[in-house]
Formats: sequence, structure tokens, C-alpha cells
Amino acid sequence: MKSIDRYMARLIALPLFATLVIAAMLLVLDRMLRLFDFVATQGGPISVVWRMLANLLPEYLGLGIPIGLMLGILLAFRRLATSSELDVMSGVGMSYNRLLRVPYMFAIGLALVNIAIVGFVQPQARYYYEQLRFELRTGALGASVKVGEFTHLGSRMTLRIEQSRDSGRDLSGIFVHVQTPKNDWIGVTAERGRFMATDDPNVINFRLTNGTLVHDKPGFRTPRVLRFTSHDLPIDLPKFENFRQRGGRNLEFTLPELAKLGKSGALSEQQRDSSRAEFHFRLAEVASMFLLPLLAVALGVPQKRSTSALGVFLAIVMIVTYHKVNEYAQSIGELGKVDPAIALWVPFVIFAALVIRMYYVIAYVPGGQPIGGLERGFAKLGKAIGRWLKGRRQMAENPA
Repeated sequence: MKSIDRYMARLIALPLFATLVIAAMLLVLDRMLRLFDFVATQGGPISVVWRMLANLLPEYLGLGIPIGLMLGILLAFRRLATSSELDVMSGVGMSYNRLLRVPYMFAIGLALVNIAIVGFVQPQARYYYEQLRFELRTGALGASVKVGEFTHLGSRMTLRIEQSRDSGRDLSGIFVHVQTPKNDWIGVTAERGRFMATDDPNVINFRLTNGTLVHDKPGFRTPRVLRFTSHDLPIDLPKFENFRQRGGRNLEFTLPELAKLGKSGALSEQQRDSSRAEFHFRLAEVASMFLLPLLAVALGVPQKRSTSALGVFLAIVMIVTYHKVNEYAQSIGELGKVDPAIALWVPFVIFAALVIRMYYVIAYVPGGQPIGGLERGFAKLGKAIGRWLKGRRQMAENPA
């Protein structure tokens, strides 16, 4: 690799990975708050939040990699243009096509990473995320008994704990109410208690100390009362249904599985269309990464003697808009209104034609600037707003 290629790689790498990390962190922080609230509401262990976030990370990387790639290349070319280095390179005979060698190395490498993520890693991670949500809702993760609240263990037992110490191993202020299948009930209060494992994995032993047990049933004239210093109360753990098999949603299928389902004669036409729409959506998203270097160059190089950042803003708007159009096209393809392949690849062709045209203008038209008109318009608008604000300020300082 020549020195110019190493220089380009350094210019691209820093904003690329910085953007990727920042985007992933912002998405993680946004979801983290909601997950903490969800886990706390369900009474689950806090450690499960980190497991859920780890399973969401592939999805966030799939979204962040294209944006990071585009901004990395765009900011690199913008720096070359504003520092006049790009003019020097053009003066010694280096064309835009030559300068795109390193950006396309990044694009190819990150596209391979992204296809591995969205095609194979993300479906598995999404399934495990949904499994953790299911286990939290059903209590299969061993959700803790909430202090100061009545907790139902199954349909026949109610438990309340006043205080919990030593990470739940030392409980005090205990109330237990049990309704048996024989239509009698048992009520227990105790000063302290401790959960203990038994040989049966479906039963735990609740060892109570210094308490009172009340037993009543229809045949008793008066309830029986027992005071004890130690009493073992076996508790049957509630049985939980098993989580569904992977594939309840198209997001949980890998690319080869989606391709197979799209051709399966055992599925309905709507199911085949849904699988094909998801398959083409993922491929179109990855294929668009090969257009991002061209888009970054077209929007990253401002006009001469201009430092406008309009191109950065417009690049983000274009890539986000294209992503939303793809999501809409996917939904149309899933409904069967339009063939999924046509619904997803027609927007790609239009987007590719627009990007290639913009690149052609800046690379082959002398003095060409794809968004020159927009930059001039925004510059005039900015000056007009500045004059208006200046006039307002002068009127406030010198009232009539």
C-alpha cells in the first residue's frame, strides 16, 4: 500500500469507528433505560439487562455500520477539500477514481461483516432476546420476591416479605397463605425465613423460625393454631411453558433459511412473500453500502472557498430516507401487493442512479458540484436571516 493509501486509511478510520461507537452507544443507552424499567417491573435480576443488551448489539451494529462508513469517507474527503490537499492530489494526476481505492476496501470489508451480522448473527441474537423477555414475564429466570408486596407463587400460594438482607438469604417479617386442593387453607407468620434447595428441582424448602401456623378447613369447628420455633414449608415451584422454537418471526431466520422458505411449497403464498421480502430487504441494505463511497465523495467535497456542512446533513438524510423507503417496500412485499424483489430492488436502482449521477457531476464535469445550487440557496437564506436578526437587534437597542 502506497503512502497516499495509508494516509487515506487513517483519515477514514478515525471518524468511521468513532461514528460507529457513538451510534451504538446512543442506541444502547436509549434501550438500556427501558430494559431496566422492564426488568424491575417484572422483578427479574439486574444482570439480565446486560444479556439482553448484548443480544441487541448485532442489530445496532447492522444499523450503525453503513452510517459509520459513509460519514468516515465523507469527513475524510471534506478534510482533504477544505485543506486544499484534494487540489494538490488532482494537480499531480490523482483522479477521484484512484482516491476511492481505499474507501472501497473499507466498503467491501464492512459489507462482508454486515452480511454476516444481518444474515446469521442478528437472527440468533434476536431469538435469544425474545426468549429472555419471555422468561422474565413468566418468572422462569427466578425473579426475586418483591419486598413489601404480595407475591403469588402459582394459583394457590401468596407470600409477603417485610425485609430482605444478605442478597435475599435472610428474610424477616414473613406471611404465607396457602390454599390446598382439599379446600382448606394454611396461614403462617414468622419472624425469619430462608429458602433452601431440595433433592426435587421442582420443590424448594422454606425454613421458618419463631412463628405461628393457622390451619382451617370446613370440618374444623375452630382453626388449629400451632406455635413453632422452626418449621419447614415445602413450596412447589410454578411450572412454566417452554419458549417457542426459533422462527416465530422472519427476523429470526438466517439468509439461507429465508431463501429456502421463499421457495417452499408447504407454506402459504403470504408466508412465502413475507420470507422473500425479508430476504431481499437484507440484501438490498447490504448492497447499498457499495454506493456509499460515491455518495460520500459527491456530498463531502464543498464548493471552492466554502466550508458549508450541508453535504453532511444531506448525506444522513438520504441514507435514512432510503432505509425508510426500504422498510415501506418490505411491508408492501409482505402483503403481496407487489412482488418483493421488485418492491425492494426498484428503489435500489433509483437510489443507485441518483448517487452515480451525483458522483459523475463532481468527478467528470469541470467545476461540477452536485448540490451547488442548494449550497448557494442556503447561503443566501443564512445571510437574509442574519440581516433580519441584526435589524431586530438594532431596533431593540434604539427604540423610536
